Amino acid sequence: MATKAKSAEVPATADSGGDGVRRRDFLNVAAVSFAGVGGVAALAPLLVQMSPSADVLALATTEVDISKVQPGQGIKTQWRKQPVFIRNLTPKEIQEANAVSLSDLRDPETLAQRTKPGKANWLITLGVCTHLGCVPLGIGEGETKGPYGGYFCPCHGSMYDTAARIRQGPAPKNLMVPEYKFTSPTIVQIG
Repeated sequence: MATKAKSAEVPATADSGGDGVRRRDFLNVAAVSFAGVGGVAALAPLLVQMSPSADVLALATTEVDISKVQPGQGIKTQWRKQPVFIRNLTPKEIQEANAVSLSDLRDPETLAQRTKPGKANWLITLGVCTHLGCVPLGIGEGETKGPYGGYFCPCHGSMYDTAARIRQGPAPKNLMVPEYKFTSPTIVQIG
């Protein structure tokens, strides 16, 4: 019986279970929580730094009055420090764009996909060549439009049709159409 009495008197250690395990679990949870709070505190300044500045947010949208743009004419404006071409297509230019077979295009898109429903005459694109970022000619009065009647990039010879789709040259894609909407019959909001 003496051996039984001695074994009952052995003190509980952290490894033997009981209260020691509970204290260790608490310390593990506290350490992980402390590390998590520290990680969030370290990431917060980084996220604030990566958010857009006030001047960039101010350029997030731009409104353009298109009331004076006659059919066959276009204007150049800026949005996010990039040129934007707004062109009022003539019925002939619309017909030429719709007559092109999609199989003839490197980046196949119809004119209807590049314009808003009911506003097929208004083509709005970024004025940045998709090859190396030059500004194509063709929006201004008397500028070279190239053999397809759209735009001509003087840097490397990319040629776009009346729907601003790439037809010839090194550019891989059509001129990009930004997000836009008509806020009134004469005002376009880009962005």
